[in-house]
Amino acid sequence: MSKSKAKIGVLLVNLGTPDSTKTGDVRKYLREFLMDGRVIDFPLIPRWMLVNLIIAPFRAPKSAGEYRKLWTDRGSPLLFHTEDLRDKLIQKLDPEKYLVSIAMRYQNPSIEKGLEVLMKAKVKKIIVLPLFPQYASATNGSVIDKVMEIVRTWQIIPEISFISNYVDHPLFLEAWAELGREAMQKQEYDRYLFSYHGLPERQIRKGSVEGYCQLGACCNKYGLKNQFCYRAQCFQTTRLVAEKLGLPEEKVVTCFQSRLGKDPWIKPYTEDMIKDLAKEGVKKVLVFSPAFVADCLETTVEVGEEYKEQFEELGGEHWELVPSLNSNDTWVDCVKDLVESRS
Repeated sequence: MSKSKAKIGVLLVNLGTPDSTKTGDVRKYLREFLMDGRVIDFPLIPRWMLVNLIIAPFRAPKSAGEYRKLWTDRGSPLLFHTEDLRDKLIQKLDPEKYLVSIAMRYQNPSIEKGLEVLMKAKVKKIIVLPLFPQYASATNGSVIDKVMEIVRTWQIIPEISFISNYVDHPLFLEAWAELGREAMQKQEYDRYLFSYHGLPERQIRKGSVEGYCQLGACCNKYGLKNQFCYRAQCFQTTRLVAEKLGLPEEKVVTCFQSRLGKDPWIKPYTEDMIKDLAKEGVKKVLVFSPAFVADCLETTVEVGEEYKEQFEELGGEHWELVPSLNSNDTWVDCVKDLVESRS
């Protein structure tokens, strides 16, 4: 294959999923996920003890039950939605120019396997797109870390481009707005809640530029010093999607879910916000989860079922989860534009 005909490789990377809902497979997934030093940023020995002696043994049976709630005939939604995104993207990209592969940061298909597909095709360049819109060391940073760990063993390393975040990409925002409008046509809502995956506060502080981060009002503006602050990116995503939907500022809430451990995580917590809304007499809430581009345990079960139950127990009447982008056509167009802009 001549260089002029060599393709550009595209690697779409999502978080990962157990191979099945069996407790053993879930435990294996949790161990790989939580032993990542960018996820739990403790020294190796304390991290190993925490994960292998406490978290994985005791959490795996419960998590396996949670995965059974969302597993389908096609398997894990996170995986098959990523496959659907890949298939639609292939249809929109020039097949003579691009080769698209997918991978999961943890478990299967692995990043190593995804890169191997591209390497064997002798691509001239690799574009790596982590499917996490807001940059965090524990997600996008971990993907970049793993890719570099693998390719540094190659004898020939092609040009590699990483897409770190895309919180303000017009098509990303429009895709969320489309899904929001669809829900808003069926029902009027008292509040619009944007729930993002949380992070320990210490991880935000580690990435602070010149001590800028105060874990508070500093996220009200998005600029040079906090462009890679996860919390600031989440607030910016909320502002931009709400603006597209024409939502009143006083009816929009940003909060963070999925805490793990006793250390403080970024606030406000979604659980606390649900209680506050109930105390205010709010009855109808529309919920977005823009940190996730594919429906998964954190969206379908945690936000869509568990938080709904909490809200209704406190007197709420209607809790509606906007589905993730999955393989929404506008989202596919966004991914296409992100790829082509790096080609």
